[in-house]
Amino acid sequence: MVLYILEHGLPLDEVMFYDTGMEFEAIYRIRDKLLPILASRGIRYTELSPPVPFLYDMLERPVVSKQKGSHFGYGWCGGVCRWGTTRKQQTLDAHSRGAAAVYIGFAADEPHRIQGLSPPKCAPLEEWGLTEADCLSYCRERGWWWLQASPAAEGGYIDLYDILDRVSCWCCSNKNRKELKNIYTYLPDYWERLKAIQARLDRPMKAYQNKRYGCYGRVEQLEEVFEQEAESEKVR
Repeated sequence: MVLYILEHGLPLDEVMFYDTGMEFEAIYRIRDKLLPILASRGIRYTELSPPVPFLYDMLERPVVSKQKGSHFGYGWCGGVCRWGTTRKQQTLDAHSRGAAAVYIGFAADEPHRIQGLSPPKCAPLEEWGLTEADCLSYCRERGWWWLQASPAAEGGYIDLYDILDRVSCWCCSNKNRKELKNIYTYLPDYWERLKAIQARLDRPMKAYQNKRYGCYGRVEQLEEVFEQEAESEKVR
């Protein structure tokens, strides 16, 4: 969205980036590549973050709920418990309050997201008729790739959009089975981080049956399944 705005000379005063602290390294490379471009055009860049570290909210914050009583941490973020997303929206809304227009990067084929927008928020990608696939092609044609170091990939790097449907936080429990297996296969360091988080949580990463995201169990259980599948593929 930002690239399209710049290329077509549309009005843009500020670009906001909300850093959860749980982004893939590729996201920070994209940010660092964009910063000098914004600076050369006199566009203000603002980096926002949670008021406390993400892992504190996830694992350590004292919580009292009707369902679980007193416990520590909100647990996995995703599904019906998207506390990280709520925090992000609140922070961005507070910072952009009073703006004449707030551009949100929802694509034309994301109607479920666009329906909830109200002025001054708008979805210019929808207005331009650009789908998610269109946007990815647009970026790649201009040399923007979400390259992540991978010991299993040819050349040592893999584009995250080749293995993930959506490049969200690496610890998002909305990731589907295909995405999780690709993280296990291509990004073993991030897989180990997921296992470390799971070791501190009773609730499985994929805890609840969900039509969109599925239900698979704990991270270490998923690893056992993926290992078995890898062995079966070797036999073939």
